[in-house]
Amino acid sequence: MIAQESPRAVYLHIPFCTNKCYYCDFNSYVLKGQPVADYLDALEREIAQTLHNAPPGRVDTIFVGGGTPTVLTPEQMSRFLGIVRTYFPDRAADLEFTMEANPGTVDPEKLAAMKEGGINRISFGVQSFDNGLLERIGRIHDTDAVYRSLENARHAGFQNLSIDLMFGLPDQTVELMNRTLDAALALDLQHYSIYSLKVEENTLFHTLYQKNRLPLPTEDEEADMYRLIIDRLKGAGYGQYEISNFARPGFESRHNITYWRNESYYGLGAGAHGYTQGTRHMNIKGITPYIEASRTGLPRLEQFPVSQSEAMEDFMMVGLRLLEGVREADFRRQFGVSLHSIFGRVLDRLTAKKLLTASEDSYRLSDEGIFLGNEVFAEFIGILT
Repeated sequence: MIAQESPRAVYLHIPFCTNKCYYCDFNSYVLKGQPVADYLDALEREIAQTLHNAPPGRVDTIFVGGGTPTVLTPEQMSRFLGIVRTYFPDRAADLEFTMEANPGTVDPEKLAAMKEGGINRISFGVQSFDNGLLERIGRIHDTDAVYRSLENARHAGFQNLSIDLMFGLPDQTVELMNRTLDAALALDLQHYSIYSLKVEENTLFHTLYQKNRLPLPTEDEEADMYRLIIDRLKGAGYGQYEISNFARPGFESRHNITYWRNESYYGLGAGAHGYTQGTRHMNIKGITPYIEASRTGLPRLEQFPVSQSEAMEDFMMVGLRLLEGVREADFRRQFGVSLHSIFGRVLDRLTAKKLLTASEDSYRLSDEGIFLGNEVFAEFIGILT
């Protein structure tokens, strides 16, 4: 049986953005003309109904994503965070409360509202420190806005700051990546997330790719960028605790670790995914359909129970993203059986290929396996079904 635990993590989705970036396939909508007040009403209704069906215990992490949550006005921000405080009052003393932000969308008044509402960690979507590259990927901020936003956040008292960067972008070179790392590391932040570009359907980049008009780096160039990222971040004292994430000791994203350990969490808002009581769900994506659906029940697009075999496969695929790997104790706690009794054959094969490293109580990606993660994860898809 899958262990049924009350979620200790909360994800809330604010789907509004100033504009749509060329690579973005997230559930987000340009803010102008959107019914923000009605959306917050609908979000409150969903939270109330969700907690009626699955009451929370103590909450350890809250993550507000999007979209760009910081496009909310200070008044809207205060209202939103007031709703969250009302429905999730039982919080760990060391609660991690993260909000995503875009440079240029956080002035002192808004940051004060965020601080007052309990936010203690901000993740900025920076992507690059090259203004030309930012323009080519559809970002509307420049590097000056990055520095100004981080300065404002520090002045407001935020001491846990992260930035997202991207590699494998059109016309990006190893040298450009190195310059971005120079600028990023000079900031001496607590956390860095660095992701490779994935060309997703329903994006401008996908349209250009289909027309052979997207000048992407080669696979070897992208691999060289990734090696550079690992070397530079580790050399600066940051631990790589997940394939794409680096942190000073104690500043790892505890909320995201919840996902990578395949633990339950509330997923609230338009298009949000959640995993509670052995059931996964995805909410209706559109703003107006989400608002209307919340008036008569939970605004679900789909919902389905997760079988034990599927949950075990998920545990391996997401857990191996962590550099500490998957642990026997965690697997036994969730499923009541040993890890090797279920996946011994594939684990032994991947270990023999030197893609995994085995220890007494865990398996983790080897140095080579980090670069071939997708190949490793694919080994667990459908293996039990």
